[in-house]
Formats: sequence, C-alpha cells, structure tokens
Amino acid sequence: MNPTEKALWFVESHLPDAISLDDVAASSGVSRFQVTRAFGAATGRSVMGYMRARRLSEAARKLAGGAPDILSVALDAGYGSHEAFTRAFRDQFGTTPELVRTGGSTQNLDLVEPILMDSSLLTTLEPPRFETSRPLLIAGFGERYSCESSAGIPMQWQRFGPYIGNIPGQIGNVAYGVCVNGDDVGNFDYVAGVEVADFSDLPKDFCRVRVPAQKYAVFAHREHISTIRRTVNTIWNKWLPASGHEIADAPEFERYGPEFDTRSGNRGLEIWVPVKS
Repeated sequence: MNPTEKALWFVESHLPDAISLDDVAASSGVSRFQVTRAFGAATGRSVMGYMRARRLSEAARKLAGGAPDILSVALDAGYGSHEAFTRAFRDQFGTTPELVRTGGSTQNLDLVEPILMDSSLLTTLEPPRFETSRPLLIAGFGERYSCESSAGIPMQWQRFGPYIGNIPGQIGNVAYGVCVNGDDVGNFDYVAGVEVADFSDLPKDFCRVRVPAQKYAVFAHREHISTIRRTVNTIWNKWLPASGHEIADAPEFERYGPEFDTRSGNRGLEIWVPVKS
C-alpha cells in the first residue's frame, strides 16, 4: 500500500475517533508534509478536509434517518457543540442539520463517499536524474490554493503569459511554477514566474521567491500538461516511498524549457522535487 492508500484506510477505520494529522502520517509511515502532499496528488483533497467531509456525510445520513438528538450526532462527528457542528454542516452542504432531519432525505446533498484508489492515476516514470540547483530568484504571479482549488493554476499561467519576455531583469526563456509555503491542510502558494537578476525593478504586484541551492530529483513529464497530476501522484505515492530518499525543506517546482509549447501544452516539462543529500 502506498501512503495515500494507508491514509485512506486509517481515516475510514477511525472515522468516529479524534485522530490528528500526526496520527494519519504515522499510520502511513511518512511525515506530515509527505502524507499531505501525496494525498493531495492522488485525490485532489486534503487529508483533514476529506476526513471532515466524510464525518459530516455520515452525520447527514444519521440525521436524514431521523436521529432524535442533533447534539449526539455532532459529538459523534467530532464537534464539541451544536453551534460548531451547524456551522461546519452549513459550510459543507449549504443547509442546516435541522432541515435535513426534518426533510428525512440526503437526496439534495453532495455527500462525500469513501475514495477508492484508481490505478489509472499512476504512470510509468523514467528514472530521475539528480542535480544540485544553483540559487534562483523567481518573479511572477502568485496565488494561494488548496488541493480542491488548484484547478485554477492554468488560468494563472494564462494571465502571466503576456508578461514573459517583458519582465525587468529576466534571465533566459525558461518559466517556473514554484510551490512554496505548504501547510498541514494542503494549502500552498504557487508562483508562475521566470528567473530574474534581482527584485528591484519589478512591478508592485509581482511575487518574489528565492529558491536556494538544493539537491533535487528531476523527473521528465513528456506527455500533455493536462496529465501532470498522474506524474506527480506517481512521484509521491510510488517512487518516493520506494526510493529511500527523504524530502528536503525547500521549494518544489516545475521547469518549462523553451521547447515547451504554451499554446498546445505539449513537448514536456520537468518536475523538480527537493531531496536531502
């Protein structure tokens, strides 16, 4: 079983229990960061967000079945009060526990069912090469995403594209998609940018990222850009657990060389994953 499969099994086996991300990571045999990254790559959800949605979905079923005591349902779902449960329930489903119990149905609710892993989300990787990158200064457009909202990244590149080649101090014609500031719930900052000589003359709304010198495992993604999730998922859920390497605390990035066709999304790119020396 890979880290995501282990995490799914643990969450589903302990759904009523008060478990933490540390518990899920320990059950998966990897760090908090690795299980968060692997789970997001495989499922498009954060670990804790998935667990919360599953608990609320099971709570909705109990309510629709006529549960007599909403507070008991709330406590079983891990909420300490009726008020906290109601807020979370409304955020998840757009309605209240009382209305679901009165209506006696979950038909109009977008319930989250247990995830079954799809082997088609894995691919065959070429063996990576290992490089120690030089320090980079990357400037461009930055957005913060969750696992669920990362589908907005292509539009971010569309907005940034017209600036490429016209950025003060730009070095070369390589573009970078840099992931930084990831947290335990799967949120991260993504900067679509280029290398620059310095940050002094950039437009005010540009984001700036310093990428230090670091050892990286470099993976080729030669298929269409739309299939990149399969490669990322395979790196985090198949290659990394079997490799013996540990993730380093440094930015992960995509490197789009001059051969990459921005119009068609073809001709490949590289995925640089930081590893400890």
